[in-house]
Amino acid sequence: MGVAEIVGLAASTLQTWAATVLGSPTQIVAHLAATAALVLMMSGALVRTMLPLRWLAVGANLGLALYGALHPSPMTLLIAAVLLPVNLWRALEVTRLTRRVSQAAAQAELAGLWLRPYMKQRRLKAGQVLFSKGERADWLYLLLDGQMELADIGQALEPGRIFGEIALFSPDHRRTHTARCLSACTVLQIHARTVKQLYYQHPAFGMHLIELLAGRLGSDVARAERRQAQS
Repeated sequence: MGVAEIVGLAASTLQTWAATVLGSPTQIVAHLAATAALVLMMSGALVRTMLPLRWLAVGANLGLALYGALHPSPMTLLIAAVLLPVNLWRALEVTRLTRRVSQAAAQAELAGLWLRPYMKQRRLKAGQVLFSKGERADWLYLLLDGQMELADIGQALEPGRIFGEIALFSPDHRRTHTARCLSACTVLQIHARTVKQLYYQHPAFGMHLIELLAGRLGSDVARAERRQAQS
């Protein structure tokens, strides 16, 4: 069979297919659904995040199911019917997770309020050291009132903010600074074991800790750069 015959056969087949599809409204809908499913699958292959990928997969499954039902194509319909509930469940699951993370970010500043029932109160005198640089870290703190500073760098701690978190998550669990009271202070403290339990159970608390760690580490880097520039 020559090239001309192959081209002619392909053209004839295409014409027959087009006539069959265009001659039936049902086939037009079926093939439009299949085309939409193909576009959605190609789009899903290009996205980089899970949420749009799952919803694009749901749309593609719906398109293939419609094509399989109208064409008809039992195998296509079966495959789409099996994949649709799986992708729909995963899409809803990722959507719920995304909402939880968003809510956690919005509630992060309130973490100290609902954390207080898990904390014990401790009073300190002016000049008293809460913890020293190099000590093992077993507690996370919240300054309730009074004036306190990280003595070795001269940085004041704001009342109502959590501090002492870096050492809890560092490999050696050692304090990186010395916390000293400039006046009589009241602090709330919570043990590291409880902190880890709350971290896994409450997204808002975990988000707040991540923000604190990022902010404190960023401040340390900026301080080191300033010292290097001065030297």
